[in-house]
Formats: sequence, structure tokens, C-alpha cells
Amino acid sequence: MPITVLSKYLHPDPRIRRELVELLYTSLPQVMAIGVTSVTGAAALALIDGDPGYAAITVLILITAAARVVSLLGYKTRAAQFSDADVVRWERLYGLGACAFSLALGALSFRALQLGDAPGAWVAFGLSMSFCVGMVSRAAIRPWIILSASAMLLLPTFVAGMLRPELAYKIGAGMLVLFWLTLREASKHLSAAFTERLEAKHRLALQATHDFLTGLPNRAAFLQALENIRGSFTIVAIDLDGFKPVNDRHGHHAGDDLLRQVAERLAACAGPGGLAARFGGDEFMLLKPVAAGEPGRAEALELTRRVLLDLAMPYLLSAVPVCIGASAGILLSDGRHADGGTAQLLEQVDRALYTAKRAGGGYAWSDGEPGPDFLVAI
Repeated sequence: MPITVLSKYLHPDPRIRRELVELLYTSLPQVMAIGVTSVTGAAALALIDGDPGYAAITVLILITAAARVVSLLGYKTRAAQFSDADVVRWERLYGLGACAFSLALGALSFRALQLGDAPGAWVAFGLSMSFCVGMVSRAAIRPWIILSASAMLLLPTFVAGMLRPELAYKIGAGMLVLFWLTLREASKHLSAAFTERLEAKHRLALQATHDFLTGLPNRAAFLQALENIRGSFTIVAIDLDGFKPVNDRHGHHAGDDLLRQVAERLAACAGPGGLAARFGGDEFMLLKPVAAGEPGRAEALELTRRVLLDLAMPYLLSAVPVCIGASAGILLSDGRHADGGTAQLLEQVDRALYTAKRAGGGYAWSDGEPGPDFLVAI
């Protein structure tokens, strides 16, 4: 994402950012209510006073209110297909719409004070405060939007108050500045507390589906992915060879470091379309969609060979190079076996893995087909 003025206000975690933006776009009832109320109030002032300025502002409020409603409905219908970059753009779009509507509503107060229309100023002030109350409910979600929109709302009133010759208006304009500063502090604290709760929720969810040591998905996440996968796929079961001697010689800290490096290499082998998971200890699983038939078998074999080759490369543990090996079992499914139960699939690939381990390393196929592909030592 390009660095912009607003980048520092965007949450760095895409999942939390998406959830925050989704909460923003649940404000359709509030947006419609304040839009209808504001258009009605502005139109009433235009009809009572017959002022063309009021009429122009009414049209501006109507346009900005309608645009906000359209954007809210648009997000709801298309949100499922949005990328992380799209979510950022729609957050900014929401902020732009809120600021445009605020400026239009603030212009109503400016015009009333400019004309010396006390009833009009009272109506405009009531609408502004109603809008502020509605915005406070969003303050905990994205405070930069609230602060920008409230600044656009209060700025025209502040300018109009300072232009009035009476001291009371100038004091009132100064009070608006204090009000905005108070809103700023409240928004900051509300947002910090709300975001911390979201982060804690996501951390708990991550702990339930990810291995705390390596950061890879755990057994539960792998089984869920296996149940959801469609079409042809391969499962590669991996067990490290020589891990225990490393643990015994260099200590558990070094062993943990080695497992983390193994996890990084497996994640790279799985790629964006695959899944690497830790099942426990030094056992790992890979799941990846492949083509049907013989091309899929070739893909599964290529993936396994790459995994075994990458895992055989030296590791640095406290600047000391260490080498280990790995054994692998390969299962190829055309998708029809998935309905028979994931437990059966795991049992088959485990048998292939232990066949490879008993042979001293390398890989073995779960179907046990004879020939050069059945067992290859690395």
C-alpha cells in the first residue's frame, strides 16, 4: 500500500482492518436518519426564508446524503470480493463521504449566522449536534474519520462566529475548538480500547488454529482445510530425520529455532495456493490442489522432492550450521475420497510416511505402486 497522509491511521493487520471497515458500513440506519432529517430541516429553512443560499445548501446536503447511502449499499453487495487494498479504498471513501456531508451541513450553520437568522441558526445547530451524536458511535471504530468529519462540520460555524462583530459569537466559536479537542481525546481512548479488544479476539482465534511455536496452521486448521478442499489435491506427510540428536546436543532453544526455520521452508514450498501445517513435534503436513490424473501425480512428486531437498539444506543455529533430513508420504486424491472421511486420508498418508522412514528416508506413495516412484532415498 502506498504511503499517504492517512496510512498511519490504518490498522496494519488486514483482518482487523477489514472488520473495522465492515463495522463502519453497518451505519446505514444512522446515515439515512440524519440525511433525511438534515434535508428536511434545510428545505424548511429555504421555504420559510426564501433564501437562495439555503436552497443551494439543501441541494448539496441531499446530494452528499444520497451518495453516502449509495456507497453503503454498494459496499454491502460487493464486500465479499474485496481485496485488502479495496478495503482500504472503501475506508477512505467512507471518510470522504462523511467529510463532504459534514461540510454541507456546516454550511447551513454558516449561512444562518451570516444572515443573522436566529431560528435558522438554532435549527442548524440542532442538526449538527444530532450528527455529532451519531458520529460518536463510530469514534471507537475509525477515529480519523470522526475527527476529520467533525472538523469539516464545525469549521464553517467557527468561521461564521469569528466574522460576527458580537463578542458572544467569538466566544462560542472558541468553545467549538474546545469541543473538537475534547472529541479528539475521547475518540483516541475509545478507539484504543476497542482495537485492543479486537486484537485480543483475533489472537485467541489464531491460537485456536495455529501452532504457537512456528506460526503454521495446526492440526485443527489442516483438517478444516482438508474438509473444505474441492477437486484433485495432494497431501504430503513429513517427519524430520535427525531432529532429536540436534535437540539433545544443542538444547531445546536450538530445537525450537530449527522447527521455525523448517516451518518457513515448508510454507515457501506450499506457496500461496497450498497449506503447510504442524501436527506436533517434528511432524508436518502439506495440502495443495493439483491437476487431475498423471499431471497431478507429477505435481505431487515435484512438490515432495522440493520439500525434501529444501529441508536437507543446512540450518544456522546460533551461527552453527546443522543438517538434518526428512521422510515423506504422498497421497493423491481426485476429490471423491474426501467424502469418505479425513481420518482415512490421514491414515493412508501416515502409512506411506512410515514406509519411507523404515526404508531410511526419502518418500513413498500411499497407493504403494511399485516402480522407481515408490521409494526414493535422498
